[in-house]
Amino acid sequence: MSAPWQKEQLFVNIKRCTFADAMKGLQAQSEAGKIELLDTLFAGLDKGVHMITPNAGIAPEGKPFIFITAFAALIFALVKLPCLALISLLLCIFTLQFFRDPERVVPAEENVAVSPADGRILHVSTRKDPFDGEERCCISIFMNVFNVHVNRVPVDCRVVDMKYFPGTFVNASLDKASENNERCAWKLEENSGEIWSMVQIAGLIARRIVCRAGRGDYLGRGERCGIIRFGSRVDLYLPANYRATVQVGEHVVAGLSILARKS
Repeated sequence: MSAPWQKEQLFVNIKRCTFADAMKGLQAQSEAGKIELLDTLFAGLDKGVHMITPNAGIAPEGKPFIFITAFAALIFALVKLPCLALISLLLCIFTLQFFRDPERVVPAEENVAVSPADGRILHVSTRKDPFDGEERCCISIFMNVFNVHVNRVPVDCRVVDMKYFPGTFVNASLDKASENNERCAWKLEENSGEIWSMVQIAGLIARRIVCRAGRGDYLGRGERCGIIRFGSRVDLYLPANYRATVQVGEHVVAGLSILARKS
């Protein structure tokens, strides 16, 4: 059974989720988790809480880009420059889809970690932790320009440390990107004491890593923590007592897909 504070977090997630996401989240649960999730959902409905209508919100970091491209499309249309108006409109549509930020139902199952990013599993291998140099299992997730780029924390945790590494902007799918590219490393302490490391890596097109949390902040599993603009990668270093549950080539969803379980 979940601890009271986990139930409260689950209740908040249910209030904010869509029906489609709720069904996806339900499928990701164990049998006991499904019963608990439904019990919590019905308890919320008894209190007059209703799930929001399906939507894909927009990350605040994208609003200036959306405004500029939409405004440019309008101006070009008014001065009768249809080609430029069409290009600006297409850029506006692309920006809207890139900065979309849909709600997610975070699994309530205990002793699991969820994906910090949408995308494709690029590597599941042993690598050196960016903070202490210890060899750890690392799961690398590559985000192309069509994925949601809002990042989320994998577990309930406290942000212990953060490090920024200036660097180059080579293709984030290459191995050398984890050492050479601009990146931001997060050291996260789970409530049970396990230490996680998460690294946001800028890519060939991505040139800006945005962090929404800082040292000392407490974040719930699946809570938003930042965004990387325009194609990038996230590496997640697991504690020794967790094992990866995904394989190379799988597609995962931030805050929803389970990446690892405690052994």
